[in-house]
Amino acid sequence: MKKSILKLTLGLSLIAGLSGIGANANDKVIRIGATPIPHVEILEQVKPILAKEGYTLEIKEFTDYVTPNLAVDDGDLDANFFQHVPYLKEFNKNKGTDLIKTVNVHLEPMGVYSAKIKNLKELKDGDSIAVPNDPTNENRALDVLENAGLLKFAKTDLKTKIDITENPRNFVIEEIDAPQLPRVLGDVAIAVINTNYALSANLNPTKDALAIESINSPYANIVVVKRGNENKAGIKALNKAINSEKIREFIAKKYKGAIIAAF
Repeated sequence: MKKSILKLTLGLSLIAGLSGIGANANDKVIRIGATPIPHVEILEQVKPILAKEGYTLEIKEFTDYVTPNLAVDDGDLDANFFQHVPYLKEFNKNKGTDLIKTVNVHLEPMGVYSAKIKNLKELKDGDSIAVPNDPTNENRALDVLENAGLLKFAKTDLKTKIDITENPRNFVIEEIDAPQLPRVLGDVAIAVINTNYALSANLNPTKDALAIESINSPYANIVVVKRGNENKAGIKALNKAINSEKIREFIAKKYKGAIIAAF
């Protein structure tokens, strides 16, 4: 009987010890979601920096703006890296999530692209203009068009095409899913495209854009976590690594001004 109890005690102790090892190991794994370019590319450079601190960075690639936020909210991911604060605020409001920014990383200036014209002066009356259909990025795209002198809008936090007040040339605004915008360039006169999707389509903002967003834009891309997780050791290590001088130098060298560090 005593031997049986001793075996049971030793067995439970071993299981507890193994469970502890597993928990400690998981604490050293950071799971992050990101869209392909430039986010995944930047995170690949963060990997070795974190490895020196004893952390493993697991990167999961997404091609949309909704799933990676839901995954962080559900706990399937520790963080994500693909969005800006205005988009995050609108997402939290609409989805009832409580996700927060930890650090700024970079700015991707939104640009106007075309497969048909070389200059905005070549636009014709009634031409179609494609913009992202999510609220914050559409607002941002319409700001670019207004700054280019093509349209005027009513003052509102999140403008859409219904807020147009002046459209003397009768341009037609087409609202399209952001990832699809490069694919419709043959069907519209111009499209206002997020830089990550432009780069994926081999479009360079500094070379190919007919108009570009100001570098003073508030739309810096950020690291996002679920509220309550921002002070975890792994997240702090991630923040430090992604805001390091090595990453600043990588962004400057790799993207040559098409993307700029925002820290």
